[in-house]
Amino acid sequence: MGFHQGLSGELYDRQYSNKVLLSRIWDYAKGHRKYITWMSVSIILQGLFAALPPLLISNVLDEGIAGVPNETAYAILVAGILFLEVMDFVFYYIIRRLLSRVTADMNRDLSIDAFASSIKQDLAFHDRLSSGRIVSRITTDTNDFSLLIRLTMDVAGSTVQSVVTAIILFNAEWRLALALMAFVPLVMLIVSQFRKLARRVTTRGMRAMANVNATIKETISGISVAKNFRQEEEIYRDFDASNTTSYKVNVQRGFVLSIVFPIMRTLSGISIALLVYFGALSVTQGLITAGAWYMILLASDRFLMPVLSITSYWTQVQTGLSAAERIFALIDSEHSVIQTNNLKVDSLSGKIDFNQLSFNYATGGNVLNNFDLHIAPGENIAIVGHTGAGKSSIARLITRFYEFQEGQLLLDDIDIRQFDLPSLRRNMGIVTQVPFLFDGTVEENIRFAAPNISREEITQLANQIGNGEWLETFSNGLDTQVGERGAHISMGQRQLVALMRVLAHKPAIFILDEATASIDPFTEYQIQQALGLILQCSTSILIAHRLSTVRSADRIIVLDRGSIIEEGNHQGLLEQGGHYAELYNTYFRHQSLKYVEEAGQILGKVNPGNPLHEILYN
Repeated sequence: MGFHQGLSGELYDRQYSNKVLLSRIWDYAKGHRKYITWMSVSIILQGLFAALPPLLISNVLDEGIAGVPNETAYAILVAGILFLEVMDFVFYYIIRRLLSRVTADMNRDLSIDAFASSIKQDLAFHDRLSSGRIVSRITTDTNDFSLLIRLTMDVAGSTVQSVVTAIILFNAEWRLALALMAFVPLVMLIVSQFRKLARRVTTRGMRAMANVNATIKETISGISVAKNFRQEEEIYRDFDASNTTSYKVNVQRGFVLSIVFPIMRTLSGISIALLVYFGALSVTQGLITAGAWYMILLASDRFLMPVLSITSYWTQVQTGLSAAERIFALIDSEHSVIQTNNLKVDSLSGKIDFNQLSFNYATGGNVLNNFDLHIAPGENIAIVGHTGAGKSSIARLITRFYEFQEGQLLLDDIDIRQFDLPSLRRNMGIVTQVPFLFDGTVEENIRFAAPNISREEITQLANQIGNGEWLETFSNGLDTQVGERGAHISMGQRQLVALMRVLAHKPAIFILDEATASIDPFTEYQIQQALGLILQCSTSILIAHRLSTVRSADRIIVLDRGSIIEEGNHQGLLEQGGHYAELYNTYFRHQSLKYVEEAGQILGKVNPGNPLHEILYN
């Protein structure tokens, strides 16, 4: 089986330069200029207050200890340092408060854009890609992006503090300050060499974590199948493999990202040692005062620590940039379904024309080749054929879930590519082979396609199906909780709710990919009633698996390998004795009452005591 997909990127992944990434990030930040301006002012003031204590201590030492001890000077020193540290705290708090607001807003905006991009994508996009990986980008990667914003402000604050401290150092003793400055280019060189490696291992770590998320999501979604076939140990081994790979990759990532800071600390220690030695020589030679020497040592630490912080932040900045790159790749992913215009339509008559249309999926050969089909407004057609004949593909092309390669598809004599997609799909109602219900009540699921419909209108529609008896099968009527994917109700009930959703929507074009699951005769009858109500007021394409559905169609289309080989009504096609007759005898005949009666007679003659004989004839 194996859910683990390796550490390769997605088809829509792309690489951005740092300049492009920062430009895109600024697009999200510029809406918060007021907060960013206040943060910038606070960062400058906070850096200034943080850099001043060494200068104050130096002056007091020179005036107090080198001269005559002065308790007043000590008191001023303590008060001054307390004032500077309090102001440092105040502005630091302001920065953090504003930063939290900006970060939360940007994270929200980025998540919204990433989610909006994913739901606007074509169905082909979601068929090719793991939903768990997409979820990982919208959740985990946006959080990592938030870290980038916070670190950017921290780097800005550290830079201001280093610049102010450097000015103080040059004023005190330019030769020692210059020696200290020589440390900075070396730091920049190491960081620049480290950047590409950090980005690479960070991206691999994120992909590994996305694999784990994808494995968890798919496993939990299919847990009932796993339990049914007693494969809990197998799916555990799949998860363990993905998790172990993620562990190894992220441990390697941690090792790489942790290298730079110890190197910087070592270089910092060497530079401080050199300052101590040469500073002592300068004091003994009378070049600088003892207070100035102390200030240089204290200020050098306040200069070097921000520089070291910048280098340590740099590894986390790479994490944030990698996250931004992955999110923007999702947002910028191209659509395969291309609309040439934005023609909005309030209503459609339902006329559909396929003209010499060719279509194939990205993973295989031609599904439809020079396909022609013409459906009149209000006509109900049933499409039948073996698996892989192209039945579902026709429905997917009409709904614009996929893009065809050649030919034309016209709705009301207008090229389908000219319509505005949301406007087009508002005129369509779809019931899939496995009806999907959202976690909520029956009423909420019916209202999903028609938010403005009242409860009374829903009840009226429901009563048109078996006098509303189907609602009595729910434990709490319209207020029954259906559970995730409708897990709390039966398959027949899901189909009825899905059909009710279409009835409430009142679409011009109705597409039914009929479920193959067997249901009881009572529910079957109610489904046919609901289906009849929809067929009365729409052009309908029925991908049929039930005999009752096939018979209800105005015309039956028989597909084989993407081509129409027969068409007509049920009785006429049976009399032809062609492909439809073969399908009927294989798939549909056993559903007819005549067949059941004949089978009962045969079984009854062979064994009159057979239970089936008693059910049919007693």
